[in-house]
Amino acid sequence: MSGDIQTTTLIIHGEHLNGSIQTVFGGWLDEGELIECPGYHRLVTRRPVSDSDLALFRQGVAVDINRLPASFSVGRTRLVVSDMDSTLIGIECIDEIADYLSIKPQVAAITESAMRGEIDFETSLRRRVALLAGLEAETLERVYEERLFLNPGAEALLDGLRLRGIRFALVSGGFTFFTDRLKARLGLDYTLANTLEIREGRLTGKVEGDIVGAQAKADLLDRLCDELEISHGQTVAMGDGANDLVMMGRAGLSVAYHAKPAVQERASCALNHGGLDSVLHLIG
Repeated sequence: MSGDIQTTTLIIHGEHLNGSIQTVFGGWLDEGELIECPGYHRLVTRRPVSDSDLALFRQGVAVDINRLPASFSVGRTRLVVSDMDSTLIGIECIDEIADYLSIKPQVAAITESAMRGEIDFETSLRRRVALLAGLEAETLERVYEERLFLNPGAEALLDGLRLRGIRFALVSGGFTFFTDRLKARLGLDYTLANTLEIREGRLTGKVEGDIVGAQAKADLLDRLCDELEISHGQTVAMGDGANDLVMMGRAGLSVAYHAKPAVQERASCALNHGGLDSVLHLIG
């Protein structure tokens, strides 16, 4: 299509489109071009796509459908910044740590409240960590070895980013014990997280230094843009909770991954069916 014509790009995260899905797009197909790509389809259409149109497309369809922001340039991404818990990995580490003290429900309730934005993240983290006081530090290793797992598509995403020369940063309101191990295991470029204070082999119930929360996540994105000499428009940020929103708001493309409703409402794109490798469909 001519660059002089204003178009909208939809990403349909499905390899095989059945007749019912093609019917959904009706007039948008008539005024556009459906491009088949490995694992997904890209619909470039001259017909505007409103939020209500997008919601209608998604109804009753078992694939993710996303509209790329007009300001986002496919193929120019140079940095992806991701949350850890419930985004890159499939657990909330602090909840699993708490399970070894038989207080997982209490800690998980605070976690959920913070992720929904009902209480500020810094306060919630201090409350949860305080409940862990006295736990043997070796329990952290058990959580990593026995309970931590990557979300579907994580390794395919990282491999795809490397092939494209795109850097990856893992930033977490969780703990360095886990981000450090994931960095070594997966070959991540950057990590940032909180450090649990440990004395005489046990958790003290405190975090060392300043809390890595919403602002610290956003600040890391800013700093890496400066270091890599790239614009914010060349970045993608993804997460699932309220403390990811400031970071996501500064990126050229924000992705809500199986996220809380408040996060999905404010993100550029949402992934509710596919794995993390679906991010590769968005950046081209």
